[in-house]
Amino acid sequence: MTTGPLIVLVGPMGVGKSTVGRLLAERLGVGHRDTDEDIVTEQGRAIADIFVDEGEAAFRALEKQAVRRALTEHAGVLALGGGAVLDDGTRGLLAGRRVVYLSMDVEEAVRRTGLNVARPLLAVNPRKQWRELMEARRHLYEEVATVVVATDGRTPEEVTRAVLDALELKEA
Repeated sequence: MTTGPLIVLVGPMGVGKSTVGRLLAERLGVGHRDTDEDIVTEQGRAIADIFVDEGEAAFRALEKQAVRRALTEHAGVLALGGGAVLDDGTRGLLAGRRVVYLSMDVEEAVRRTGLNVARPLLAVNPRKQWRELMEARRHLYEEVATVVVATDGRTPEEVTRAVLDALELKEA
């Protein structure tokens, strides 16, 4: 195992990476970090605003930098933004790490994300757009994952327990 995060969480927007990440960190007695939160803090504005003002490519460049920095600096639980796995270099950096793909089906995704304007990639037709995003990303999540944990119909606490069990990690 390389140095860096104890656990890296990947998966689509709205799957609960931030919530489950905080719970995992608490149960393991380690810190929690979220690359989307890093970007918002560093840029002083919402991700949706970056998408609108500068476009997706500019956001992805910021995301790539945030992920690289977090993978080097953080030793706890790290949640990555939903599109972080799109970058070849990022996927390469995830090799050899404990990466958990939190999955969910389209109905659960729509229920969780709805028409939330803070999710710029789902602003028009959330069900159709989520399916298209997952067609493009599912194999990438699976490629980097050590384990896959389904979140459908589960509480964040149940997902946290499933992650700990899947990785055979003991609580602090």
